[in-house]
Amino acid sequence: MRIGIDVGGTNTDAVLLDGSTVLAETKVATTEDVTSGIAAALAALHAATAHDPGAVQGVMIGTTHFINAIVQGRDLAPTAAIRLGLPATEALPPMSGWPARLVTAINGRSYLCHGGHEIDGRSIAPVRRDELERAAEDIHAHGVHCVAISSVYSPINADCELEAAEILRELLPDTSISLSHQIGRMGLLERENATIINACLSELASHICHGLGQAVSAAGIDAPLFLSQNDGTLMDVDHARHYPVATFASGPTNSMRGAAFLSGLRDCAVVDVGGTTSDVGMLRHGFPHEASTEISVGGIRTNFRMPDVLSVGLGGGSRVREDPLSIGPDSVGYRLTQEALVFGGRTLTCTDIAAAAGIADIGDRGLVRHLERSFVDAVRARIAEEIGAAVDRVRPSAEHLPIVAVGGGSILVPDELPGVGLVHRPAHHATANAIGAAIAQVGGEVDKMYSVAPGERDRLLDEAKQEAVDKAVAAGAKPDSVQIVDVDEIPLAYLPGNATRIRVKAVGDLVLSG
Repeated sequence: MRIGIDVGGTNTDAVLLDGSTVLAETKVATTEDVTSGIAAALAALHAATAHDPGAVQGVMIGTTHFINAIVQGRDLAPTAAIRLGLPATEALPPMSGWPARLVTAINGRSYLCHGGHEIDGRSIAPVRRDELERAAEDIHAHGVHCVAISSVYSPINADCELEAAEILRELLPDTSISLSHQIGRMGLLERENATIINACLSELASHICHGLGQAVSAAGIDAPLFLSQNDGTLMDVDHARHYPVATFASGPTNSMRGAAFLSGLRDCAVVDVGGTTSDVGMLRHGFPHEASTEISVGGIRTNFRMPDVLSVGLGGGSRVREDPLSIGPDSVGYRLTQEALVFGGRTLTCTDIAAAAGIADIGDRGLVRHLERSFVDAVRARIAEEIGAAVDRVRPSAEHLPIVAVGGGSILVPDELPGVGLVHRPAHHATANAIGAAIAQVGGEVDKMYSVAPGERDRLLDEAKQEAVDKAVAAGAKPDSVQIVDVDEIPLAYLPGNATRIRVKAVGDLVLSG
């Protein structure tokens, strides 16, 4: 048995799975500290179906802790950014383009030092220890314990970052260090931004991972704890402490993976309607299609792995206004049971519309009898229009693909979206996000530059695939379950030697004891 938990802005969902069978599911209100909400969800799960906590083999959690910290600018550690690129890259220093409030929130400090490589691997300049010693002295003087190191074209050659990290660990032994080649992709500023974000979350990550472990242990569960990653795979809690940025999109990713599992569809559009937003994305081979451009997080441009998801401010808790008619983007969130009309509150929400239309049996429907039927129909039509437009924007072609609606608010989605197609609503759709966490696999990825000589393409592809498989197995995948799910080849015509960027992703089932 395994337990999947997904923490959303409004609800925390939990499911108990035995193989592919859903034994129990529950949905509780997300709490401000999140961790106590997880404890409540585990208790509710046990109340729904009594089970032996000792029989649970793994707990998989998708959490909003870290993305919320960045968006809200809270609980962030003072952070220093060291860029290795002199004598180049002086025009735009680290944290250029950041919102001023976030630079202030992390007490951001930056240092430019020599180092880095050209795109063809040639050295720009060697790393200079004296520069790093001066930076370390200033970092220590200001009480900073988190450092982000970025080097020009480090995804191609990471030697400068590794050398600088070794020097700084010697000079600042108690400092948490994040390296950009382990976090982002090509594009210095975006990769550097992602690394700084990861670094400023490192202290919070240690605290949160400890809290999650305590919540699980308090429920009597002695099983490995995993966190969901942006690409739909899992990482263990120790890995999460070092790479909290990898959890940012775990919510919509879990929902999409859960939709694939519940519907049996591997290529489709998924509409996940929660309490605050509707997230729309595409599944390809059972995994979310990844964004090919930079992603903005809290107003900061980044380029780490994120699913290509379009979020619209429409959910079960979205406020509805009558004149003129508007829906969201603001939401009552986890206060739904206090503020919605059907619960005796004073705010008209999409949940009230669903109750008035007779498509949801929630709260006291007598409290929304005063709503005119024509108004209720107009709101439902607007909801269908907005969700249909979102699906139309994310699908790769005009071809009608299956649409799967999941999430607690998916009752708001009609059975057919005009001009888009029929909507599938599988069993257990309300907790698809927690199911997606529970059934998540582990993966390995290779993203490298190769010089492809004539007749060498197949050999290099096989080499990259085997490396991805080996990484998945090292991460905890059953060797005989690992499959290659994605291969990309991008010829780089502006480089000599038939340079090609090859990206391979492999996934497999997690090995669990017992």
